[in-house]
Amino acid sequence: MVGSTIEIDLAALRHNFSQVRKLVGQTTAILGVVKSDAYGHGMVAVARELETQGVEYLGVSNCREGVPLRQAGLTTPILLLLGIDEDEIIDVIKHDLTPVLFRGDIAEAISSTALAASTQIPVHVKIDTGMGRLGVPHVEAEKFFELIKSLKGIRVEGLLSHFASADEHDKSFSTQQLERFQRVLNQAKSADLNFRYAHIANSAGIIDLPDSYHQLVRPGIMLYGGPPSQELLHPVPLKPVMTLKTRVLQLKEVAAASPLGYGCTYLTSRPSRIATLPVGYDDGYDRLLSNKGEVLVRNRRAPVVGRVSMCLITVDVTEIPEVRPEDEVVLLGRQGDEEITADDIAAKTDTINYEIFCNFGGNRRKQFLNSSVS
Repeated sequence: MVGSTIEIDLAALRHNFSQVRKLVGQTTAILGVVKSDAYGHGMVAVARELETQGVEYLGVSNCREGVPLRQAGLTTPILLLLGIDEDEIIDVIKHDLTPVLFRGDIAEAISSTALAASTQIPVHVKIDTGMGRLGVPHVEAEKFFELIKSLKGIRVEGLLSHFASADEHDKSFSTQQLERFQRVLNQAKSADLNFRYAHIANSAGIIDLPDSYHQLVRPGIMLYGGPPSQELLHPVPLKPVMTLKTRVLQLKEVAAASPLGYGCTYLTSRPSRIATLPVGYDDGYDRLLSNKGEVLVRNRRAPVVGRVSMCLITVDVTEIPEVRPEDEVVLLGRQGDEEITADDIAAKTDTINYEIFCNFGGNRRKQFLNSSVS
């Protein structure tokens, strides 16, 4: 088939999950973050695999991601990390989902709906300890706890926060966030707000900040084989889960000084052998890789020459004369002894590996390898 192929190695996912378990131990619960189609890796298949490995929680962005997991038969508790709107409370009850809570008006709506349905809705209260995005400001936590205590039909199951810079070498701000979070936890206990889980540790926290584990941790990028950054103090052995492949669509010999691609941004400096590949920015292969990217073919590196277009790129294979039409080409992943990582690509496009995975995966058809799910 003409086009690109995404391969997802579920054995690598299991390996990465085992690294998390090894770090945090058996008594700390793990929430596997599978939001945004599991960072492009395929939410349902990844969630099923994590469920077989004993993950205690799954984390998604919203109801639109949580409901399909339930419809796919997943029974693991699901946390809605971005919270909910008032009109989604019925779906939360129907599909046994757990929203993150940070707004008083939503808390009141949850309470009234739960009472009308003669049920209790579990929630996790999010505290902003310095990230500056979602969450009850840590200095307002006690007031919010008073509100929650006055409402029936809500069961606080967890308190959470989020690190802003745990992936950086300097941990001083993360330490400050931990201190703020601990003060809030103490305030919650003083208010007799009983909860099962406190959690703040993301992948970087899991790797570098063992004091942040509490009762639950939230690995995301490390599950997919990506280091949170290159500044970690204690890197762990992770295996990339995603591979992006295509095949040589056409080969041609061109003369020296031949222009290639839109805008004629590349002129060959010699008689050259050019391979055209059926992949482009429609496949998530960033246009910023024009004249900068590399691919693997016949176990060697070949440069991207000319602009990346919507569905095609051209690469110079003059130095690899054995290349033939239909040869496999790897754009992300390993071939022989060579490897192109998401971090390699991110460095060329001034971004992070998270974005590379999401762009490549992008709800596209995937081939899942080495599943343990029967």
